This record gives sequence, structure tokens and C-alpha cells, in this order.
Amino acid sequence: MRQISAVEPELPARRRVAFYSHDTQGLGHVRRTSLLARAVVDADPDVDVLLLSGAREATSLPLPERTEVVTLPRVGKDPDRGYGPRAWGGTLDDVVRVRAGVLDGALAAFRPDVLVVDKVPLGVGGELLPALRRLRGEGGTACVLGLRDVLDTPEVAVREWHEQRSTSVVERFFDEVWVYGDAHVYDPLAEYALPDHIAARTVFTGYLGRGRASTTLTGYLGRGRASMTLNEPVREGAPYVLCLVGGGQDGASLAEAFAAAPLPAGHRGVLVTGPYLPEAARDRLDAAASGRDDLEVHAFVRDVVPLVEGAAAVVTMGGYNSVCELLASGRPGLVVPRTHPRAEQLVRACRLADLGLLDVLVGAITPERVGAWLARTAADDAPRRPEVDVDLDGLARVPELVVGLADRLATPARAGAATPHPQDQQEEEHRATA
Repeated sequence: MRQISAVEPELPARRRVAFYSHDTQGLGHVRRTSLLARAVVDADPDVDVLLLSGAREATSLPLPERTEVVTLPRVGKDPDRGYGPRAWGGTLDDVVRVRAGVLDGALAAFRPDVLVVDKVPLGVGGELLPALRRLRGEGGTACVLGLRDVLDTPEVAVREWHEQRSTSVVERFFDEVWVYGDAHVYDPLAEYALPDHIAARTVFTGYLGRGRASTTLTGYLGRGRASMTLNEPVREGAPYVLCLVGGGQDGASLAEAFAAAPLPAGHRGVLVTGPYLPEAARDRLDAAASGRDDLEVHAFVRDVVPLVEGAAAVVTMGGYNSVCELLASGRPGLVVPRTHPRAEQLVRACRLADLGLLDVLVGAITPERVGAWLARTAADDAPRRPEVDVDLDGLARVPELVVGLADRLATPARAGAATPHPQDQQEEEHRATA
């Protein structure tokens, strides 16, 4: 009989990568995070990934193998009271304490080689601070701050960067800053006058454009409706124009303008409202679609890339993910940017329009203006000639950066090297980063 040794041989170490996304509103951050996770898994068969998100919809998005999700208690923003628990009673501090405990416990147990933090260095209300202290004190984890190309107007971005003491936080807790963009399009280092020592650890990955299509096509999820495959909305050989409004929380005006717009002859309209579109607006759109046979309305698409690639023209809001999908598809696009509470979409859209990459609609959003652009675009067969070649290969570049960081920085020698001074800890605890 074979005796079982009390000491089992150790299995080969697998690389571990964690992604944090605060996600107080909308799906943009968690969609970007899930795309990065899939890119890392596709590139490395021996990696385990943990997603930490405040959006429960993270579990509904296409996720790669060897990936688990920890969802945090949700934070919402009330127009009158500001940020607070979305489902619970109490204050923002109450829910942040719970989220901080979950984050610290999960990251302590997972022990990632690389942690990528999306946009907010210390998370909502500073909730990442205990976890970052632990990781830096123990060593072995490389920490990255990931930023989209545009944060806001330079005036607002610079003010918030200083108010949140982001330079000090990056210096103490982060090994690199990844900008998911192309400096030839928009360079936040220059636009926001960031210091040289932040620029020295900054890498421009390129836009997360090419390679977005999910390996598993799973179709539409509507409110109380039967799911459909991605091919059902478009009849064989029938051209269609597409409208996207991101998560939908502030997309009602554009959605209703598209639903009432005259469509180019021989084309159908496909409208994706996002899961957060207000109920009353969704009911009005359903009523509009029921009255015409050339319009389809859907709430949520788990893989929008094939729809964008197959469209004759695309009308969309100006969020980061929507613009990346549009640029990668090469389809004609009209971007209708949100201007409040942040001007990020407007800044991005205008810069890309200046480079000849898309069109922008600013001001009144009317069916007539949307319909006129669709008519012009459908009649114009000439391809666009942009002024620059935009780097859209960020999803291919990020896995290489992960491997480089894990191999170069995740070593026991780093233990304790970046532990903050007690006075700095006290100051950081009082930062309001929501």
C-alpha cells in the first residue's frame, strides 16, 4: 500500500493578477476591467485573475476562464445628498468600512503578483488604503494605477489631482501608471502638467480598441424579454444603423431622438439602451418601436462589438468603451457626448473629431439632426482619411506589461520598502476620493 506523505509537493506557482474597479455609477469602468482581465488570461495559460468591483453587473459580462469576481456593497450618488449606500441605510462612511474590509481580506488572501487599480488611486472614500498598506508592507505585489485617456477638462483634472494628493499616493503605493490611450491623440501628462517623476513611471498602452470581441457570443438581456442571439436583430443582407447610449443612466435624450429619427432608405435601426435607462424612458421607447417595423430596442448587450462592426453607421455617446469600439470598427460614427457632471466625453470627442476620426453633435439632440447625419453618412461612400494613425492595440500590450512587472518587481526584497510615514497615513485617511 502506498503511504501518503504528510508533506505534499508544492504545485508550480501560478501568476495572480487582481483588478479593482470602484464603479459607483454605470458600466464603463467594469467593462474596461473585464476586457483587461480577458486579455491577460488569453495571453497566459497559467494566470489566475480576481476582479473586485462595486457593480453587480460584473457577473453578467463575458468573463474569461480562471477569473473570479468579488462584488462589493454598492455605492450610489444622490443629486441632493451626494454619495452613499445604494441599497442600505446610513452614510458613505458606513458602506466604505464594509467595502474596505472586503477588499483588504480578499487581496490579503489572493496575494496578487500585480494589482491594477482603475482611475481612483485609493478607491471610493479611501477604501483601498488598508489593502495597499498591507500589500506594500508585505512586498511581492506590483501596483498599477490605470487611467483612461481623458479624465476631465484640464482645469478640473488638475484641481482634483491636487485635492486628492494623487502625486503623493502614486509615489508611495504605485509602481507604474498606465494610460489607456495614445499620446498623439491626448496626452494627460502634458494637458494636466503632471510632474516629471509621475511621467517617468507612466506607460501609454494604446487605446483598448482591437481585440474586444468576446470569444463567447451570448446575446441580449432585456427586461422581462426572451434572450436572442446576436444575429437576430438584423435580417440577412439588411443594412442597419446602430445607436448606443452606454449604461443608459443619462442616455434618454439621445435614445429617444434616434427612435424618432428618419432612417436612411433600406436601413433598419437597432437601439441598445443600457441597463440603467430610466423606466419611463424605456417604456416610451418600447412604445415607439411597437409602432414601426424598422426599429428594434434592446436593454443590454453582453458583446456589442459584432453589432458595431456590422453597422452601416453608429450614433453613440462618448464614453471610453464606446469610442474604442467605434474606432476599432472603422465604421462612420457620430458621437453625442455627455457634458455633465464631467466634460470627459466632450473633450475626447472634440479631439478625435479634430483629427478626422469621427463626427460630433453638440447642443440640441433632435431627431432631425440625428436623421440628417444618418442620411448624409449613408449616401457617402468615401472612406475617412484621419490625420493620425491611432494606436488601438492596448489589449495586446497590457499582458506584456503585467508579465514584465510581475517578473521585475514582485520579489520579497520589496517588502516594507514603500510603507508610508505615520503622518502621511493620517493625511491620506482623510482624503475624500469618491
